[in-house]
Amino acid sequence: MIKMIALDLDNTLLNSAKEISDENVSTLQKLHKKGIAVVLCTGRPINAVWPYVKQLGLTEENDYTITFNGGMVIRNHDQKVLNQKGLTLDDFSLIHQYALDNDLPLDILDFEKVYELTDLVKSTYKEVLNSPLEFVPKDFKELEDKPYSKAIMSEQIATLDNARANFPAEITDHYKIVRSQPKIMEFLPLNMSKAYGLNILLKHLEMDFSNLMAFGDAENDYEMIEAANVGVAMGNASDEIKAIATDVTIDHDDDGVAVFLHKYFNE
Repeated sequence: MIKMIALDLDNTLLNSAKEISDENVSTLQKLHKKGIAVVLCTGRPINAVWPYVKQLGLTEENDYTITFNGGMVIRNHDQKVLNQKGLTLDDFSLIHQYALDNDLPLDILDFEKVYELTDLVKSTYKEVLNSPLEFVPKDFKELEDKPYSKAIMSEQIATLDNARANFPAEITDHYKIVRSQPKIMEFLPLNMSKAYGLNILLKHLEMDFSNLMAFGDAENDYEMIEAANVGVAMGNASDEIKAIATDVTIDHDDDGVAVFLHKYFNE
């Protein structure tokens, strides 16, 4: 029995204008009122998705959000952290040196803001993400030694394709590397995924993956789509995601989430 709906944001629940359509809002709110947990699963911090949380009305005692691609599970109404896992500053030395040697950009995120590394070529992350995150220009050597969530490499698609194809083993063995969008590549702790965060939340709410329906479109959604009892790929999803999904809905610009939910729950 489905008791939780997990939703990626970009190119899944959000349309191309970075908005949740009225149809998606009303459909999810109806299911939420019937007792089904609705959980946003994103690479962003909670403050960057808070307008969407409020728009959907996900502010009750047992409403949670999965942020940083599984790295943080947070209760919405008081923003209490249920679980947090990240990286140290030293963990980023490898990818920072690679970026420096190969004229590539890098942004490093703690659990609140983005640090644009000014000792590297300029990143496009701020423009590509188009989200109300705080961006702070910093040289890598100026960063504090504290917990961080991930690193981001934002560039043209071909540039990221080429970089990934040429990463040495010391890079690929040190990070979980995923594309959250065609122009965004993320460097996460090993074994990190949205499924990791969802597993913690499901157990906390006395559920398991048999109770989960998940929607996604990109590489960073792979594990949660694969683990869910009902894993739904968007019509605009990559072929890799469609191949492991139990179902495929229509495009994110055509209310693909709501269309599938109406059909599944006979709404």
